[in-house]
Amino acid sequence: MKMKKATSIRVKRRRKIRLGIRKKIKGTADMPRFSVYKSNKGVYAQLIDDVNANTLVSASYRDKDINPGTKSEVAKQVGELIAKRAMDKNIEAVVFDRSGYKYHGIVKSLADGAREAGLKF
Repeated sequence: MKMKKATSIRVKRRRKIRLGIRKKIKGTADMPRFSVYKSNKGVYAQLIDDVNANTLVSASYRDKDINPGTKSEVAKQVGELIAKRAMDKNIEAVVFDRSGYKYHGIVKSLADGAREAGLKF
């Protein structure tokens, strides 16, 4: 008999919200899904083509181009970096997937940084 991992109510709630969002949002090669993940230490972002199940571009707080600062400042830099990498691959418009997180704080900073660098969503 396998024992299930204990998961918090917060994680279960986020998982349920995330599945609801994913039913409505699909990324294509022309307009990929801008997926956000945040941990306690930092933030990660990917542009995903759901049709071909392929990650087109990714960026995180661990990249060498990111300067240290507060979590919100780092998230803004990650947003700018992923937008720059997307522009290099001729991707201008994306569908934003907040992955069940509230749209404030780090997630909002990431989105603002990407918008300021020229990504449209």
